[in-house]
Amino acid sequence: MTLPTVAQDNVIDEVVWVVGDEAILKSDVEQARMYFMMSGQQMEGEPYCVIPEQLAIQKLFLHQAAIDSIEVTEQEVLNGVEREISMRISQIGSREKMEEYFGKTSTQIREELRETVHDRMVVEKMQEEIFGNVKLTPSEVRQGFAKMADDEIPFVPTQVEVQIITQQPEIPIEEIERVKSELRDYTERVNSGEAQFSTLAVFYSQDPESARRGGELDFFGRGEMVPEFSTVAFNLTDPTKVSKIVETEFGFHIIQLIEKRGDRVRARHILRKPEVPAESINASMAKLDSIAKDIRSGKLPFNEAVYMSADKNTRKNYGLMSNEMTLSSRFELQELPQEVAKVIYQMKVGEISDPFVMIDRKTGKEVCAIVKLKTRIEGHKATPTEDYQVVKDVMIAKMKQQKLEEWIKNKQKNTYVRINENWCDCEFQYPGWVKK
Repeated sequence: MTLPTVAQDNVIDEVVWVVGDEAILKSDVEQARMYFMMSGQQMEGEPYCVIPEQLAIQKLFLHQAAIDSIEVTEQEVLNGVEREISMRISQIGSREKMEEYFGKTSTQIREELRETVHDRMVVEKMQEEIFGNVKLTPSEVRQGFAKMADDEIPFVPTQVEVQIITQQPEIPIEEIERVKSELRDYTERVNSGEAQFSTLAVFYSQDPESARRGGELDFFGRGEMVPEFSTVAFNLTDPTKVSKIVETEFGFHIIQLIEKRGDRVRARHILRKPEVPAESINASMAKLDSIAKDIRSGKLPFNEAVYMSADKNTRKNYGLMSNEMTLSSRFELQELPQEVAKVIYQMKVGEISDPFVMIDRKTGKEVCAIVKLKTRIEGHKATPTEDYQVVKDVMIAKMKQQKLEEWIKNKQKNTYVRINENWCDCEFQYPGWVKK
């Protein structure tokens, strides 16, 4: 396909598709293409064919959503915008790089995203309406599996279940007081006008992501931060003042309000983490080594040893780690914390590891741990007996896709569509755009 350039057309923008009474602009396509490039998503086919068609499909959903009065709240949109901003910053590397990539300020990007996020949420709700209540009984799953072609049966990678016992190395009172003294000094320097809070955050905060932005956090609601942090942040009223020192599971913070918008707050903070002395790590490692030996010798059952673990999230479940991505206890190796994956890779089922040091994914703190490999399920083609939920999910996803395809094809027949002649030379996923 040959895409007309600005120089050839001598226009800044142009209408490339019309779907119903909605236009798709060349700039819309370019913006979507930039996002695909930035996010690293794989696109099958020519972008200037695939993207306009996807935008046209979105217009169909939005049109039907308007007829059916499907809406999303302003708060849902705001939350979605902040998640999108955070994701883009994470993918590109920093807020500054994001602004450079798109050639716009964060505020401009945020405002442009409002409509995009709103439309995406409405489309998702509309699709759920189209799907209806898709359910499958165990009998239907078994029957459907029997009809699957061999290449349709999903492959389940090797998965493991891991039990963990951790110890949090003790931090001396003197080290905690040292960190608090640092934060009190930063507060005094800001309050006296000697330094800007944002400058000190860049130099000293141990939250790398926000430190690059002068300690600035995106808008957040009360439930999106740990309670100790939220309580103080939401009680701030003067953007020129600095909060008291706040202790959370991540360390110690001071906070400065930037602005409040409804029930959301934007603030900046400085995080300082007390250093864990080598003696404390050695003491925790020695304690875990003793526990591991008692477990191996049969002197101490693992399920009893778990009650000595510092990890409150796994302690109640006999140490069994939970996969937050799948809401199950099974992990593929790459889903585990790197230190755990490295240790259990060569372990046998039932084996207890030697103690090791790892970084807690949630808090970023050093902890000491031992693990037990509870089960290992080797990679295999799914079966309805061993992988019922996997098979069921694949079948439901296929049923939903079929419903969407049927809906789109029917909608095409009754919707006015006009495509710029320079954008017609495509193999569309749904050929019905071009009326014969």
